Amino acid sequence: MERYSVNDCKVVELDKHHSDRKGNLTVVENNVTLPFAVKRVYYLYDVPGGESRGAHAHRDLCQLIVAVSGSFTVRLFDGKERRSFFLNRPYQGLLVYPGMWRDLEDFSSGAVCMVLASDVYKEEDYIRNYEEYLKYRSNG
Repeated sequence: MERYSVNDCKVVELDKHHSDRKGNLTVVENNVTLPFAVKRVYYLYDVPGGESRGAHAHRDLCQLIVAVSGSFTVRLFDGKERRSFFLNRPYQGLLVYPGMWRDLEDFSSGAVCMVLASDVYKEEDYIRNYEEYLKYRSNG
């Protein structure tokens, strides 16, 4: 298993096409825009003010997190270091590697968070208990 840190996670610019008459189009392509093939797409919306999402880590899953509408903050922790990313542009995405504890917070009204994932849903890939996560990261 490769050990990633929060410093490996980064905001990437997505391919944006602009037309004065017709608006904007953003393109994401498997293994071109992303270092993985997308096998699952989901999105979060209507998150009540003051609520947070996430509070888990993945053992193997890579993700691209995009604020397709509105804004929110993604807080990452790798067992040693913390990093926060404010997302508010639909042509940017946060590339999150495996092993990162993540919390999504501070959702603006009408925010939509789209996640492009490297695999289908697998419950066994999730680490939902923070103490278990700390043990997982220290056993590397």
